[in-house]
Amino acid sequence: MEEQSKFPDLTEAERKVLEDLMPDEMSEIITSGIKRRHFLKLITMTGTGILAAHVLGIEQLMARNTPVSAKPALIIENGVNLSFKVNGIAQELMVDSRMTLLDMLRERLELTGSKKGCDHGQCGACTVLVDGKRVLSCLTLAATCEDRKVTTIEGLALGNDLHPMQTSFIKHDGFQCGYCTPGQICSAVALMNEAQSGEVSYVTANVRGKNKPVKLSDEEIRERMSGNICRCGAYPNIVSAIREVHGDKAVAQVWQFANGTT
Repeated sequence: MEEQSKFPDLTEAERKVLEDLMPDEMSEIITSGIKRRHFLKLITMTGTGILAAHVLGIEQLMARNTPVSAKPALIIENGVNLSFKVNGIAQELMVDSRMTLLDMLRERLELTGSKKGCDHGQCGACTVLVDGKRVLSCLTLAATCEDRKVTTIEGLALGNDLHPMQTSFIKHDGFQCGYCTPGQICSAVALMNEAQSGEVSYVTANVRGKNKPVKLSDEEIRERMSGNICRCGAYPNIVSAIREVHGDKAVAQVWQFANGTT
């Protein structure tokens, strides 16, 4: 009787048929209600969905509201209190001291633009900006971001106005599947700041020009973006997109929208 009270809409006749056909599933059915896999199992047993629906009123059973267990309270081990800003919004969280910045963004703040690719710091899909510098969020502990400013792909645009790098990526088709694109764009935005402040790369010719802006050639862009992998191979278009934002004049678009003509 106690089990029956958990599922009051289940009649004695329905309960008896279910117990005869699916005795091993009764505990779950009483607790959570009829699931799709239960229905499919009934079809297999009876040989016809019509018969199962007729005997059990299965459609009505599946449509009934069933008790939903309260979500268990989040258990945090080794918790640390964290105060920081994400995309300009102040956040205060308690996080596991071992939690990565990527997992915190995706799981705690539901900012899923930053992607988990390799989870080993090798693909760059998780790249975000911390105090304007690009970091691999899968290798960065959330706890290290105390009192810092984190910017993700969601925070680059101003309302409905896209960041110039986002606009350029669209113009030059700098993405195909799009999985790596958030990391590519965040990395490209940081790259512009690095070049402007005179930070040199492996291919920079004059490494003695302190604080002198670096002119970004195609070679410079490729070298500085080498930590962001695109499995679709959109690299030439990514370079074109960055060149346009960096340069003083527009870079020719190498593709056109299909218009039905040849």
